[in-house]
Amino acid sequence: MKFQSASRKEIRRVALGVGVCDGIVIAALFLLSLAGIGTFRPLPVFLGAACGSAVAIGNFALLCLTVQTAAETEDRRAMRRKFQLSYNLRLLVQAAWVVACYLIPQIHFIAGAAPILFPNLVVYYLQFRGRLISPGEPGASPRESSDP
Repeated sequence: MKFQSASRKEIRRVALGVGVCDGIVIAALFLLSLAGIGTFRPLPVFLGAACGSAVAIGNFALLCLTVQTAAETEDRRAMRRKFQLSYNLRLLVQAAWVVACYLIPQIHFIAGAAPILFPNLVVYYLQFRGRLISPGEPGASPRESSDP
C-alpha cells in the first residue's frame, strides 16, 4: 500500500524531529562525559541513535499505514481489530528494541532507547505550535474536514 501525501508529509516531519532530538541526546551524552559522568564512545552512541531512530520512524510509518487502511474499512469491528493488532505489534517491536539495546554491548542504551519516545515528543510539539495538518488542508481525510 502506498502512503497518502499527508502521511508522507507527517513522516518526513517526524523523521526530522527525531533527528533533531537525536542530536540533542548525543550532545548531552558528550557534555556529560566531559563533566565526568559516563564515557562517550562515538560508535555505540551513533549506532544506538541511528538504529533507535529507524525503529521509531518505522513504528510511526506503520501507524500511518494502519490509519490509512482502517479509514477505508467499513466494518467497525474489523477496524478495531486492525488497530489493536497494529498497536500490539508496534509495542512489541519497541519493547524488543529496548531489550536489544540493553543486551548488545555495541549499542549505547540511552542513545538507542531514547528515540522510541521522540515521535511522541515531536507530535506534541507540532500540536502545541499548531502545525499539524489541519482539516482544511489538501491531503487531509474527508471525514476530518466536515464541520458539525
